[in-house]
Amino acid sequence: MTDHHHEHSGLEPSRRVRGAALLAIAAASVMIVMKGTAWLMTGSTSMLGAFLDSLMDLSLSVMNFFAIRHAQTPADEEHRFGHGKAEALAALAQGAMLSLAALFLLYEAVQAFLTPRLLTETGIGVGVIVISIVLTFGLVQVQKRTAKATNSVAIEADSAHYEGDIYINLGVLAALILSGPLSLPYADPAVAVLVALLLANSARQIFASAGNQLMDRELDDDMRDQIKGLILAHPDVRGLHDLRTRQAGLSRFVQCHIELDGDITLNQAHEISDAVEANVMAEFPDVEVLIHQDPLGHEDLTDLEKS
Repeated sequence: MTDHHHEHSGLEPSRRVRGAALLAIAAASVMIVMKGTAWLMTGSTSMLGAFLDSLMDLSLSVMNFFAIRHAQTPADEEHRFGHGKAEALAALAQGAMLSLAALFLLYEAVQAFLTPRLLTETGIGVGVIVISIVLTFGLVQVQKRTAKATNSVAIEADSAHYEGDIYINLGVLAALILSGPLSLPYADPAVAVLVALLLANSARQIFASAGNQLMDRELDDDMRDQIKGLILAHPDVRGLHDLRTRQAGLSRFVQCHIELDGDITLNQAHEISDAVEANVMAEFPDVEVLIHQDPLGHEDLTDLEKS
């Protein structure tokens, strides 16, 4: 019996992921300058939250970019399955930093509640937030398409907190209007609390996504069912067992045992495995497949021996 393993390199997905990471760095840099200026001019706690969030965005996006580069390094003798989990490790760091930012902003919001004041120069803040919403919305659309096409957990994590930024910016916009022209002093710290909660929720989502990869969680049920169907669609495959799947960075891995007629030659078994692998990779080009061939009934015999 032999195992068959095929490696697939996705150069185009790699370029798309790096491009999306660089775009996020550029967008965050622009928004840091704008929001920092607006915070200094308005003194708004909620604007401070938006500024902190953009600072986090930049640091996390830079971290993402280098993690993605490392994750796409080809497999070597010490890392036979590649370096894909570097993305998940970067995502964990993202979650930790977002959590700290949320706690700091919550503290600042409490202080603002204790000493409420009306905001001035809110016009510049409103303009900055509107521009930020437009920039962030465009970035999120690019990131979502990239994450869907490449299955990059790092871009997905980046997209998750940038999407949260849209709601954060909308909240800050409301706070600036309520605390400025409408003279409601508690609106600004109230929105700052909401921003802190949104940051914390983004951190929770990032922890969950990264944890799934680091713990080698199975791919979703729909994809597993599709893979099973593709394998069993070959007329010479009589059965399938021990299907195992996982994801690391841009790569997804599939391992399984297929049951074949015990009277065929080793060459025939190898050709069938090639064909099965081709079927799977035609539908999922980024998947690496490891197939083990068993004679039909081998699994039943093994169970009998164990009992």
